[in-house]
Amino acid sequence: MGSFFDKLQTVYATVYSHGLKKRFTEPKIYHGGEDFDLSKRWYVYYSFEHPTKRDDKGNPTLKRQTPIMLRVNQRYKTKKERLFHLQLIRDALHQMLKDGYSPYEQERDERSISYSAESALDFAFELKKGLLSESSVRDYKSRLNRFKTHLEQQGLLHRDIRQVDKKVVNDYLNSIQKASSARNRNNAKMVLGALFSVLVDNEIIPRNFVHSIKKLKSRPKRNKAYSHKVVDGLYEFLEAEDPQLLFFIKMVSYNFLRPIEVCRLQIKDIDLSQKVLHVRAKNKLVKTKIVPDLILPELERLDFSNAEDYLVTPTGVGPWDATETNRRDYFSKQFNKAKKMYNMHLKELGESLQLGQDHTIYSFRHTFITKLYRQLRKEFSTTETYDKVMLITGHSTLDALKAYLRDIDAELPDDYSGYLN
Repeated sequence: MGSFFDKLQTVYATVYSHGLKKRFTEPKIYHGGEDFDLSKRWYVYYSFEHPTKRDDKGNPTLKRQTPIMLRVNQRYKTKKERLFHLQLIRDALHQMLKDGYSPYEQERDERSISYSAESALDFAFELKKGLLSESSVRDYKSRLNRFKTHLEQQGLLHRDIRQVDKKVVNDYLNSIQKASSARNRNNAKMVLGALFSVLVDNEIIPRNFVHSIKKLKSRPKRNKAYSHKVVDGLYEFLEAEDPQLLFFIKMVSYNFLRPIEVCRLQIKDIDLSQKVLHVRAKNKLVKTKIVPDLILPELERLDFSNAEDYLVTPTGVGPWDATETNRRDYFSKQFNKAKKMYNMHLKELGESLQLGQDHTIYSFRHTFITKLYRQLRKEFSTTETYDKVMLITGHSTLDALKAYLRDIDAELPDDYSGYLN
């Protein structure tokens, strides 16, 4: 008995939707007038409920749709032939309408297909860049432009975005690997994967195949840590030669900041009364870190009168009309110059030690985190040390901290000679 009533309910709902609440008029044939004039265009016509337009009472309005001919007028030259084929078209259309077809759904599908590769990728970039830091925006834009150049060379830039398939992207990534490195190729894959995810989220493409492309193993660049002797000697050298660069390095060393994070610091980010810094990290989250006493006296001597001034510029605290990437690059170049001078200084003193390409400003962060970790391990267990170091450095997860400490060889084993005798 239950199945009978279920079926009756279904039939009733269908009749109701196609009857009392009809969304369309029954398709009809225009056949050139009463005299069946074959010199005129014959077609099937109908009206359909507009998705947004309403009459004065708020009821949906029916809108006349584009006539349907399917080349009947060109192919068939007699009354009988035209009527026969137009009747087939009319009946097929009527069934489609009863089955739920909507010409406005069709229009939406056609609009999604109309996205060219260029317009779709530009659309994705415009949405994505609001979530990125300034340096990431520059990186995304640069990599996107190179990919668009590749698509143009392949004749795909102005074609449907759905024609940019996995093979197209894979070929492009392979060309990057051949020309540069696996690391550069992986970074390009990451950017394209993020942009294609935006396209999926906005229903412009059905799936993100970029994520299924294999990531290659690459050798990350190592920033070699300094010995304590080198740090002391270099600090003393820079105190006389470039105090502003030394201050920049101390902010990296004592606050465990990345160089670009130091470049982002403005006076308004520093609260000396509470001894804290508000650091804008690479993912745009603001992190609060303490100001250690090692650097506090140098901060207290600075001019804090303008909250918008940058903490570090070529001449000290003040405005600096440059991108954060250019500000970081300025200090990197200054350090490379100072490093050459220091190497000459060491040579004059008869020292054999020379600082190489792997010794960077970033290396000071590795050096002092290593020193911190090893000092804490003298007093605390491994787990307790992880907790304390993580709180100081600002790593977001324990796994991220462990991976970082492994990369910089923060913990070394005791002498194992006895095991080899």
